[in-house]
Amino acid sequence: MLDDMLDYLEHIRERPVWQPIPQLVRDLFHESLPAQPADLATLHTSFMHNVLPYAVGNAHPGFMGWVHGGGTPVGMLAEMLATGLNANLGGRDQMPIEVERQVLQWMRELFGFPDSASGLFVTGTSMANLIGVLVARTAALGTEVRQSGVAASGKRLTAYTSAGAHGCIAQAMDLAGLGMDALRIIPVNDQYQMDSTALEQAIAADRSAGFTPFFIAATAGTVDVGAIDDLTALADIAQREALWFHIDGAYGALAMLAPDIAPRLRGIERADSIAFDFHKWGQVPYDAGFILVRDGTLHYDTFASPAAYLRREACGLAGGSPWPCDFGPDLSRGFRALKTWFTIKVYGTEQLGRTISGTCALAQYMQQCIETMPMLELLAPVTLNIVCFRYRCENADQINTQLATALQESGIAAPSTTTINGHVAIRAAIVNHRTATRDIDALLQATLALGRELTRTP
Repeated sequence: MLDDMLDYLEHIRERPVWQPIPQLVRDLFHESLPAQPADLATLHTSFMHNVLPYAVGNAHPGFMGWVHGGGTPVGMLAEMLATGLNANLGGRDQMPIEVERQVLQWMRELFGFPDSASGLFVTGTSMANLIGVLVARTAALGTEVRQSGVAASGKRLTAYTSAGAHGCIAQAMDLAGLGMDALRIIPVNDQYQMDSTALEQAIAADRSAGFTPFFIAATAGTVDVGAIDDLTALADIAQREALWFHIDGAYGALAMLAPDIAPRLRGIERADSIAFDFHKWGQVPYDAGFILVRDGTLHYDTFASPAAYLRREACGLAGGSPWPCDFGPDLSRGFRALKTWFTIKVYGTEQLGRTISGTCALAQYMQQCIETMPMLELLAPVTLNIVCFRYRCENADQINTQLATALQESGIAAPSTTTINGHVAIRAAIVNHRTATRDIDALLQATLALGRELTRTP
């Protein structure tokens, strides 16, 4: 099984990026609950034939549809060690938690946070953003909100994010019991950054209407075009208005590892909390999200439980307090830190930073190629590693939607689509460390060929 997966990664270019799943293969996974044991080798053969060929394909260098990292063999082997150990990192005095604390220490250093800052591995930035909202809610309403709820405070909290923010910010407001209507969507400027003047006006209007502004969610690397909000300007507003300053840096925050990109994140060190994923630009296998909180005490107060069965001792297996379960909703937690620790230790931050810079350089290369191709046009500035473009033609929205699907089904490349200023764009997100200029060339040549085919008059 291990040999097969190493072979898969070594020869991945020989495979299609993605391919549709035949109905006969889908039907194989509609069987009833098995009562009798099966042969492991037989099941592995089924995996190789019926599961592996029909995965989403983000390990492939031609996958550019969404911001998914490519993973590495190092991370895969570390995950094998972690699952063999089968540690539960909810708590107790154990060395796997010290590994997680080591990664936390590194993240404090990377983002310029104090030693008192707290952090936690989670599934991904959606959960990390939710934790950011919940800690900010505690900051605004006090720890009594955990017992009596939001309504008992008599305050109507409002939060702010840009029109380019990820939908999980609104979802976090929902899950936190504040409601999506309490999230103000601030328009963006011509660089797709949150409009700071419009933000200040929205905060002032809410205060005048009797609301209590409490939370600003900036974005470092928007999902559509890869824009980075003006973090310094937003930090200034948050400081003046006494609001919690959170940054959704799902993939963009780790650009701090790249010396040529890091200056664009100036102001991130002033955040109250940062949410990001190691499984994107960090190339750690899924899943490995992280939340970093400046005020570790407030973070603890937001989640710590007094349950008797979680009682702590000064020594023994029940020692080691505080435990990770004191900083988030999960008591059962896998050893995500190990594959992250291995990745950072084996490759080092300089090589990881060069990988991040390399994907941005590929995006610039792609932009330059598009500008030389009369049948293609850019639809948004290329800020980081995301390129939004389209094939020029009549009925462009319809044709480019079909074109993106045709590219995916070709197996050559797998972009996605988004909407830019009301127009459908083909979106290429370059995240995988395996992607090279030949993969960009293959995508663009296939776009031109399939575009001609789709617009050919019968």
